[in-house]
Amino acid sequence: MSARLDAVLRRARAAAGPAVFLTGAGISAESGIPTFRGPEGHWRAGSRNRRPEELATAEAFSRMPDEVWGWHLHRRGVCRRAEPNAAHRALAELERSLGDRFLLVTQNVDGLHGRAGSSTARTREIHGNLERMRCARGCRPGTWPVPEEVPADWPAGRALGDAERALLKCPACGARSRPHVLWFDECYDEENFRFQSAIDAATRASILVVVGTSGATSLPSHMVELAARRRAPLVVVNADDSPFSRLAEACGEFLRGGAGAHVPALADAIARALA
Repeated sequence: MSARLDAVLRRARAAAGPAVFLTGAGISAESGIPTFRGPEGHWRAGSRNRRPEELATAEAFSRMPDEVWGWHLHRRGVCRRAEPNAAHRALAELERSLGDRFLLVTQNVDGLHGRAGSSTARTREIHGNLERMRCARGCRPGTWPVPEEVPADWPAGRALGDAERALLKCPACGARSRPHVLWFDECYDEENFRFQSAIDAATRASILVVVGTSGATSLPSHMVELAARRRAPLVVVNADDSPFSRLAEACGEFLRGGAGAHVPALADAIARALA
């Protein structure tokens, strides 16, 4: 452990509040899940290929719901075939060590944290989860699992058929359901995406550890800025430089590299410092 990181952990030990981890696509990329912003993300809908920024929107869902559902189901299948890696497992073990002094905030919709053993009680999925759906009309709050009868190996380019459309109705009112994910043209809220809970976590954190995200979306950026503004200990694990890494160099530590290379040892050090 570097002297700088040791100093960060001493500051965390002296503070109240939870150890908060914020994870992004980088932690799951090591499990083989693509970001869907490259060629894997393109999808043929209608007469042309469309980018994720075109498909993952409420506007697209209103025009071509069967195609949008098909794209999300294909993503769900890709995620199901992946396995949690050492970084996911290390965070689940850290939660078991720290209990209520641990909180996980994740941008990932793949469910790998849960499959590794992280609890729903101490996990905030701020972009949703591909394994869940909710009423497209908003007839009532809450989400439901995507039925197991919906094939997990959904082929690329396939839209919903009549059978899947029937399976994916809202179980409460019978209207269409929608994937429980935050689309590009939607805003964070507390009910579905735990906006205020994530903000509160950043204001209370004894240490904020950011893994595998460069802050392309607003809520993670706001969390890091809040923590940095109050000079909370900040550790960033990422393969590349980013605005987050520059903040960490000012009030914490930047660990360059992949999640698997750094998170297990870092989680163990935090457990020893805070437990």
